[in-house]
Amino acid sequence: MERRPSGLLLDLDGTVYEDDGLIAGADAAIEALRAGGIPVRFVTNTTRVPRVTIAGWLEDFGVPAVADEIFTPPLAAVAWLKGQEIRRVAVCLPEGSFAEFAEFDIVDHDPQAVVVGDLGPAWNFDTMNRVFRWLLDGVEFVALHRNRYWKTEGEWVLDVGAFVAALEYATGREATLVGKPSRPMFEAAARSMGLALSDVAMVGDDLQADIAGAQAVGVQGFMVRTGKFRAEELKSSAVQPDQVVDSIAALPDLLLG
Repeated sequence: MERRPSGLLLDLDGTVYEDDGLIAGADAAIEALRAGGIPVRFVTNTTRVPRVTIAGWLEDFGVPAVADEIFTPPLAAVAWLKGQEIRRVAVCLPEGSFAEFAEFDIVDHDPQAVVVGDLGPAWNFDTMNRVFRWLLDGVEFVALHRNRYWKTEGEWVLDVGAFVAALEYATGREATLVGKPSRPMFEAAARSMGLALSDVAMVGDDLQADIAGAQAVGVQGFMVRTGKFRAEELKSSAVQPDQVVDSIAALPDLLLG
């Protein structure tokens, strides 16, 4: 290990929990890390529900958490939109996530910006074409993240990045990325613990968004062999994590032993 981190940024889906269940030992590991003086923040590309819902899930799993400890792409998108003085926003998310954008006018016509996130099965030709036309008209293009796929109920599923890439290809425009692996996501989470990027490690199952993204901004990348981890991807990749562990449950022995 290059250096012992003073704080941890934990991915959620595939790292702390999978589908509707906690990764074995995750609750005890997080409790031990906190008790050992290593604070944690949850840094996730989940966009389909607001932070308060995620905090509730963690509480149900036996992991004490509050919304302010959870950093999501919608939170970063709100900061970016405010910085651009944008008011009218089209939001490609389930309505349950609209609460994160409560200070904006959420519209389905004549937006100043379109925020592309996880619509899941609701992505269809009509929706893609409507967003495509807005982008051709010069509307700001905000991507909540670029994850290529994720795993749910044991199956691989296309993620937001596939739809972002299609829209970029069709319009010839590049989206503004606000979720992992963008620097502001990591910075905001580290700053909330009073730490610099060099003081923390990102723990996750995504080689690109979690590990490569973290390392690109000076954060250590710890990879878990849970969630969407694939040994063949790691073996063939130029990205090499600072640590690879079987699961989050191994972190207390690694960092506190």
